[in-house]
Amino acid sequence: MDTFINYLQERLAQPLPGREAQFRMAHLDRRYLPPAPPDARLAGVLALFYPKNEDWHIVFIERRMASHAKDRHGGQISFPGGKFEEGDGHLQQTALREAHEEVGIDHATVNILGRLTELYIPISNFLVNPFVGYVDYTPQFSPQAEEVNGILEVPFSVFRQPDARQKTEVLLGNQLKISDVPYFDVMGKVLWGATAMMMSELMEVVGE
Repeated sequence: MDTFINYLQERLAQPLPGREAQFRMAHLDRRYLPPAPPDARLAGVLALFYPKNEDWHIVFIERRMASHAKDRHGGQISFPGGKFEEGDGHLQQTALREAHEEVGIDHATVNILGRLTELYIPISNFLVNPFVGYVDYTPQFSPQAEEVNGILEVPFSVFRQPDARQKTEVLLGNQLKISDVPYFDVMGKVLWGATAMMMSELMEVVGE
């Protein structure tokens, strides 16, 4: 196993940084939102590492713009993932199934290294469980046409650049503007919200 992947697996087995690390990439108001209610819908997402051009990359999807009012995450950048289905059995399988559906990765080749802290998203009532995995080859991704507008293959080193973390104004679907929202500049695109919060914890897990 690669030295970095082995190190990451060891770090994920230790106590996680948790919500404080997540909050470093969240709007200040996020701290005061309620915890997950009993009826929260469960979801699983996958932070997938893979080698490309002598660097470890992570794959993200850019979701298609919302086609209906209930879709609160249209147009956003996120990890592959989605809601838990009874046939999954467990949330890790949810993350693997959704990654297969959304980006075409063969889930049988994915090695799960561990998981990050769950994160509740009030606007859609999802309690998201993030898993971290890797494959030892460079995949040929295939986006799911109905849900995925594009695939972003991002070198992990991008997130370690001094200017990767910035702030911007975000316009939500209901025309509400939120100022001073932290985000990661991902090859000119804005990665914010829950995915940025999960990436913030992953970055702290990796450390220096």
